[in-house]
Amino acid sequence: MDASRVVVFDHPLIQHKLAHVRDLETGHRAFRALVAQIAGLMVYEATRTFPTEPVEVQTPMEVMQGRRVRGTITVVPVLRAGLGMVDGVLRMMPEARVGHLGLARDELTLEPRAYLERLPSDLDAGPVMLVDPMLATGGSAVAAIETLRRAGAVDLRMLCLVAAPEGIKRLHAAHPDVTIYAAAVDRGLNEKGFILPGLGDAGDRLYGTT
Repeated sequence: MDASRVVVFDHPLIQHKLAHVRDLETGHRAFRALVAQIAGLMVYEATRTFPTEPVEVQTPMEVMQGRRVRGTITVVPVLRAGLGMVDGVLRMMPEARVGHLGLARDELTLEPRAYLERLPSDLDAGPVMLVDPMLATGGSAVAAIETLRRAGAVDLRMLCLVAAPEGIKRLHAAHPDVTIYAAAVDRGLNEKGFILPGLGDAGDRLYGTT
């Protein structure tokens, strides 16, 4: 695992909320709110390396040189669970646009199946953030990144709540330049490809379909 390409957030508030997200007793309403809150908190660090450019600003007092993010930011959730992170990200970056990728995991092969792709035509116009609460086997993440690359994404990073070492290894074997931002890296996967200790099926817990 390339530590330079994996950023794990140890902020007390993120860890506090993550503990509630993991809790079996946390209902879907609270789960949704917590996932969005954690995503919003993670955005600050995940955007630290966004490129900026100088801009002239007229304040009420005088003209000064400020800085703004260069290009157009795009957030791409992996459906359906990734949608739970979008609101939190957009609260911090309301100017960002949102693409959508629908990838479903085949429970027998554990490989992703694409069923929806709605992306801006100019993903190379600025930073792209792929969001998904779980990085488990890495199959969906690798497939999503390959799709985004084909669509033109150049500056690309991934934001997740919980990652497994197996998923990180697989993602970086295919895309070593993509930085992964996570609230936790867990022990590993079970025989069904679920993260341990994890937080269960994020999509089911977000939408009350458990």
